[in-house]
Amino acid sequence: MPLFKIVVSLFVTMLISAVITPFVRRLAFVLGAVDKPNARRVNKKPMPTMGGLAIFLAFSFATFVLLRPQFDTHMLFSLFLAESIIIITGMIDDIKELSPKQKLAGLLIAALVVYFLAGVRMTSINIGSWNFNLGWLSLPVTIIWILGITNAVNLIDGLDGLATGVSIIALTTMGIIGFFFLTVSEVGTPIMIFTLVAALIGFLPHNFHPARIFLGDTGSLFIGFMLSVLSLQGLKNVTFITLIIPVIILGVPITDTLFAIIRRKLSHVPIMQADKHHLHHRLMQMGLSHRQTVMVIYGIALIFAMIALLYPLSSTWGNILMTIGVLFGLELFVELIGLLGPNRTPMLLAIRKLVRKMTKEDPQQNKNAKN
Repeated sequence: MPLFKIVVSLFVTMLISAVITPFVRRLAFVLGAVDKPNARRVNKKPMPTMGGLAIFLAFSFATFVLLRPQFDTHMLFSLFLAESIIIITGMIDDIKELSPKQKLAGLLIAALVVYFLAGVRMTSINIGSWNFNLGWLSLPVTIIWILGITNAVNLIDGLDGLATGVSIIALTTMGIIGFFFLTVSEVGTPIMIFTLVAALIGFLPHNFHPARIFLGDTGSLFIGFMLSVLSLQGLKNVTFITLIIPVIILGVPITDTLFAIIRRKLSHVPIMQADKHHLHHRLMQMGLSHRQTVMVIYGIALIFAMIALLYPLSSTWGNILMTIGVLFGLELFVELIGLLGPNRTPMLLAIRKLVRKMTKEDPQQNKNAKN
């Protein structure tokens, strides 16, 4: 398919998403998919959810009609089945709240469809010239990856436009890396990634602060699921360690989820218990406005994206040093904003002790100064 036709198809996808979102908004009110204000919500009035349905419809129309020749038929229909399970699970949860176990069951069924029918799976881990075949571990590792990323995106969907914008940045980065480093026969993957980006861009104006519709679990679960699946499909051949580039690209949702788990463990509360100490909560508690918080997190996501783009260009040792630097900077940032809690800052305490030790005056110098 000519590049011009692909670009036009992506533009049409964006328009379709933008146009049908108001209709999905009305449908949400009819079905009762409305997010009412409470202690954990930032919205002050009832807000229609289920916005992810518009993204799903625009994306599906583009892949089945506008860009159909670019994709393998079996892969496309298998993935559509899994997407439909996610969308149905999310819609039910938006209309009538599901329990965590019920929601997990829907995600697990979709992940199994992707693994067994679509054939999207993690089969090996590559470190330089060393290759470790996962064997029977392929199934549990793939399932954990899909469930983990899906729930990570679901957790950061706490402010207007936050999950949508962060996902656009992450997917665009994946698409760029896939476009330049995948083979010609695999070009369908980055095209599918950019198709989802187009659908998200069309939805974003309706979702950005002040939002007129929320993603809802319909959207956050769908986006997270697609991020996890497309990262497995599109980046599996270009990483110096199979997982490192997707992990860096998805740095914002992964960081927020990981430290939420650690925070709750340290506080001796259930991992699934909600709180108001996520990344966006902490930034707002520090005095940032709703829109400023979203823009700051967009900036952090862009930093992760820029770092991820360097990995395919760097040597193995360069990647190792870059990873160490990222981990150090991330821990410092997390402690500065108090993501783990005000009294859990081991690195800052160590730095302060080192600074005090280095700046402490020598007793002999004090004696000479007095004389």
